[in-house]
Amino acid sequence: MKLGLKRWSFSTFLLLLLLCAACAPKDTPGAIAHQQGKMYIVTTTGILRDAVANVVGDRAVVSALMGPGVDPHLYKAALGDLQTLREADVIIYNGLHLEGTMGEVLEKLARQKVVWAAAEGLPEDLLRKTPEFQDSHDPHIWFDVSLWSKVVELLSQRLQKQDQQNAIQYQENTIRYLATLDSLHQWTKTEIAAIPAQQRILITAHDAFGYFGDAYKIQVQGLQGISTVSEFGLQDVSSLVNFIVNRKVKAVFVESSVSQKAIEAVLEGCRQKGHQINLGGTLYSDALGEENGPAGTYVGMVQVNVGKIVKALK
Repeated sequence: MKLGLKRWSFSTFLLLLLLCAACAPKDTPGAIAHQQGKMYIVTTTGILRDAVANVVGDRAVVSALMGPGVDPHLYKAALGDLQTLREADVIIYNGLHLEGTMGEVLEKLARQKVVWAAAEGLPEDLLRKTPEFQDSHDPHIWFDVSLWSKVVELLSQRLQKQDQQNAIQYQENTIRYLATLDSLHQWTKTEIAAIPAQQRILITAHDAFGYFGDAYKIQVQGLQGISTVSEFGLQDVSSLVNFIVNRKVKAVFVESSVSQKAIEAVLEGCRQKGHQINLGGTLYSDALGEENGPAGTYVGMVQVNVGKIVKALK
């Protein structure tokens, strides 16, 4: 059974961490990592886990709390997550309110453990402002590959300071991975530019692809807001349907971590107006795909998404 962190006070959270410590099994990833003399790093999302794993290689062990298809906006921690967090030497979360109330708890946990927000340190002028959250920014920073490269570099610098024994290896791994990300960024620009300008419109369930739109020159419209906590109403559906019909949009997309209900309402509205529209497929927005699948890594996720977008809109 999952218990929502938003229902727990910070003192209750710490008490549960201590209770987990009293009955900690010896064969968990964290326990095994410590037996091997390795640092154990826990991230909230699989996207973050992939970034960190590319930096540390086999010199540390990295686990993610959230698996494929999990929506971080709505995530509720399980008791097993407390055991994982207790064992962590370093905890890394996205920040910018992606993880909701869980992020607030992790900020307070930083008094007791090493906890970093991946977005911390990014220049504010590179972050997208959103009217939905006046005191924050769009948290979906991984959708601009060049911006995500800066996140990887910042995390690498912190990890090198945290684990100086392996700092040189982390630095070498980072240089190689950043070269891969630069190639991915350039490839994505070329692929999206192949879509005729008037057809370069991306319609998704929630407004997760704003950084993608800015970086790769494609107009983005989401039915829900930045967070999937936001509700959509009939007026939102009607407005989006009218936009699609007027612009003769060819396809819309669902997301792997978001219910299809919203987009299905849009599809039905378009059909009622006589506009033939296709479902372009499922995009990976807030979570990677299955670990051994084509979208099981960050690079693979971007390639899969871009391939589906270009095929449906070109």
